[in-house]
Amino acid sequence: MKKHILVISQYFFPEQFRINDMCEEWVNRGYKVTVVTGIPNYPKGKFYEGYGVLKKTRENYKGIDIIRLPIVPRGNNSIMLILNYLSFVVSGFFWKVFTKVKADQVFIFEVSPMTQALPGVWYAKKNKISCFLYVQDLWPENVEIITGIKNKAIIGVIGKMVDYIYKNCTKIFTTSQSFKKSINERQVPIEKIEYWPQYAEEFYQPLKKTGTDETADDIFNIVFAGNIGNAQGLDILPRTAKILKSRMNEKQVRFNIIGEGRYKNTLINTVDKYDVSNMFNFIDKQPAEKIPEFMAKNDAAFICLTDSPLFKMTIPAKLQSYMACGISIVASAGGETSNVIEEANAGLTAPPGDEEKLAEAILIMLTKPKNEVRELGKNAKKYSDSHFNKKVLMDQMEIHFENCEESEGIYNV
Repeated sequence: MKKHILVISQYFFPEQFRINDMCEEWVNRGYKVTVVTGIPNYPKGKFYEGYGVLKKTRENYKGIDIIRLPIVPRGNNSIMLILNYLSFVVSGFFWKVFTKVKADQVFIFEVSPMTQALPGVWYAKKNKISCFLYVQDLWPENVEIITGIKNKAIIGVIGKMVDYIYKNCTKIFTTSQSFKKSINERQVPIEKIEYWPQYAEEFYQPLKKTGTDETADDIFNIVFAGNIGNAQGLDILPRTAKILKSRMNEKQVRFNIIGEGRYKNTLINTVDKYDVSNMFNFIDKQPAEKIPEFMAKNDAAFICLTDSPLFKMTIPAKLQSYMACGISIVASAGGETSNVIEEANAGLTAPPGDEEKLAEAILIMLTKPKNEVRELGKNAKKYSDSHFNKKVLMDQMEIHFENCEESEGIYNV
């Protein structure tokens, strides 16, 4: 009989995160999976309809047992966000004390906040079992960007918490090679850290290109799908659109922005301010399963990260999704993200925050024959199949699960 995996993730179904698919895959492979999560409220910051502190606190989704802890919703400001982070930790502490769940090992899906890892670490220590941490957002670096906190004393305290988490995890997996180096620099042994890139769910596949009322014309359509937050740096698009508007003659471009987030209203207002509203099409958040349909209706997909040392080390999850759909990519990003796109020959990149270079990249894409643009998309799909293959990656993770000594949380091999 295979093991019982306790997954700690502040975000889970119906919120759209890759951990949903990972847990479903583990169930399909015969594992018992229990997920400890929060009340769904991402990205809008309000509890989803039908959910609340006393509503749907226990659920079963595709064979996955879900335990929802009471939390403060994210809201739309930094104070609410901090309360959201802390409330999960406090609820997780009391859950750890009183829970009767008996798991064989812990898997922590760490997107911000890293504070969410604490209940998993505490549970693993209490029960003397192995604890795996999957790092997708580096802390304390990420704190300064998300919350704007610069106080050295506060960042120092957060750094000590991060070190405590790293020290008490059996194995640490990272979504980029650069993260390995950064974590190693915090005195974590390199053999304890492993690069394990994200994969795209199986429904991310190339579909036959079709047009809609919004995209069935000669306009070059560029799509962005995902959270519209400050970290995405989408403020570069109105500035870029202004440049394109001044340089284009017959050729035109449209940015189709799919999603919700704390920055969306500001972005819409900025688009109006730059007088480029005719070049933008805002589309409500869509189920992840529908995103490939939108990819098929566009000529290129857009990735954007703000200009910071942290984001040069980051590979956003949407890169794998885009590549799996076989669409060419235009990126305003540096570091690992641009390296992957260039290595795959999957599109064009511009330095983060540089609207002039981004406009040039888009103009180059516009002048390419359509078959060349499609070839970039095919290259993206080939790279995805060889580097981000779901079965291969999940097989690798299963080896770690099976080779870890339950009683001591160390490897047999």
